[in-house]
Amino acid sequence: MRSNDGTRSGGEILIDQLAIHGVRHVFCVPGESYLAALDAFHGSAIALTVCRHESAAAMAAEAIGKVTGRPGICFVTRGPGATNASAGIHIARQDSSPLIVFVGQVGRPMREREAFQELDYRAVFGSIAKWAVEIDDPARIPELVSRAFHTACGGRPGPVVIALPEDMLVERAVVPDAAAFEPVEIWPGLTDMSRLQKLLWAAKRPIALVGGSRWSEAACAALTRFAERFALPVATIFRRGHLFDALHPCYAGDLGIAPNPKLLARVKGADLVLLLGSRLSEMPSQSYTLFDIPEPQMKLVHVHPGAEELGRVYHPHLAINASPTAFCSALEGLQPPNDIPWAGEAKIAHGDYLSFGETATPVPGSVNLGEIMIWLRENLPADAILTNGAGNFAAWIHRFYRQRKFGGLVGATSGSMGYGFPAALGMKTLHPERTVVCIAGDGDFLMTGQDFITAVQYGLPVIVVIADNGLYGTIRMHQEREYPGRVIATALRNPDFVAYGKAFGGFGVLVEKTGDFPAAFAAAQKSGKPSIIHCKIDPEAITPTATLSGIREKALAGGGGKSGTHRN
Repeated sequence: MRSNDGTRSGGEILIDQLAIHGVRHVFCVPGESYLAALDAFHGSAIALTVCRHESAAAMAAEAIGKVTGRPGICFVTRGPGATNASAGIHIARQDSSPLIVFVGQVGRPMREREAFQELDYRAVFGSIAKWAVEIDDPARIPELVSRAFHTACGGRPGPVVIALPEDMLVERAVVPDAAAFEPVEIWPGLTDMSRLQKLLWAAKRPIALVGGSRWSEAACAALTRFAERFALPVATIFRRGHLFDALHPCYAGDLGIAPNPKLLARVKGADLVLLLGSRLSEMPSQSYTLFDIPEPQMKLVHVHPGAEELGRVYHPHLAINASPTAFCSALEGLQPPNDIPWAGEAKIAHGDYLSFGETATPVPGSVNLGEIMIWLRENLPADAILTNGAGNFAAWIHRFYRQRKFGGLVGATSGSMGYGFPAALGMKTLHPERTVVCIAGDGDFLMTGQDFITAVQYGLPVIVVIADNGLYGTIRMHQEREYPGRVIATALRNPDFVAYGKAFGGFGVLVEKTGDFPAAFAAAQKSGKPSIIHCKIDPEAITPTATLSGIREKALAGGGGKSGTHRN
């Protein structure tokens, strides 16, 4: 209850700052350690979504930060609440997403005694958060929250953790509010752009690789115009397919796990690579084999908002410290040569991309996930949003689905299982008018599947397509390759996912043949409820091009993997 004496509780000051900084959605799991902050949400214009597990709350918030470029906000309680949320914090770190996690803390007089659920948050999160801080004085809340917003978005974006002592939140203070936060854009210098212009004019086989975070729809549009003027092939980095329209004639494909071999050859054969916004870490770099380290075999122009990332792994011919939005705006001033030496290469690259994912590859079993992805790409609206977690099922998304609009693909480059469904909650909260479809594996979905009830409670009609092969499929694939025939710890016994969806008050439908999928999807949409489409996948269909038995046989023929000779 707000007082009339001009003072505010720490909780009231805190929630006022969030409103000033433009926060509209907050995800949480409630806890007694921050009751005063929860009370301050009462009557606020900020929508508060209560989740059933802190990992889901943190992942949903991270997804909003990833797409908007402004910090996603999450509140969790002390101790187990904070450690449960650490999965989302780690995703924000590896995916370079702006995220602020507010964590309850024991009262100030109890600290350093290992009181109930007490943690040293600076020590616990120091290696994965950009900044971890504990607020001791309610009068400093405006200052430190403002700093948190700037830190989460500045340079290479990432997570901030703020601990809130329970007694601090009820203490009253008189303090002015901070000014509204706006992200700071890092602009390239004129010399940088002049040098880039000269490198492009001298190139014979250039290509652009785009990824990272803090993009915007306007930045993507500017990049597209640049690619058109220069007839430049553009590939997107692992799980960043939404940064360039897949049907644009300059699009060369997805540089992620198991990419098109023709795209790999194109990148390796380039004489100039424009790496924009991405760190080009393990997955897109094919385990750091794509470029020579530290000196790439071609001229590398690396554009990144974090100065510490420039030269960290690859020594660039030209390093440009700039955010994607500012750099893409500056691209408007570049002009192509009169005669483009690589004219026609973008068309060839785009043709290679289209043919690579044009038709589904045959797989064992009655349900072909490739054909389902192709049906979705042909029937979903252009602005539909797909989310996914981690698992071999994602290979079919990246190969056969085609992203058309900014924000249309939300996946964790960190490879975190369980991410897709909370991300779908975040996206449907942010964009209730857009179709949101989560593609999940069976093991992947059940990491966070309890929050299906959150979708039901808040009326978020997301559609979850579960590819159920009864396996931790990625691990089984590696297991068969490295230790063929020695199967252990990778088989799953799953629930009836149709009944699961209905038990929570949603919709569920089973797909046992590929041809059943269109009707199942239509029924899910017609229900108007959060829905589960349970697809029974043959476990042999482990990738679009490989089977488990084929991987095992190859490993045995080659000497039996790491553990010598094995028997089935």
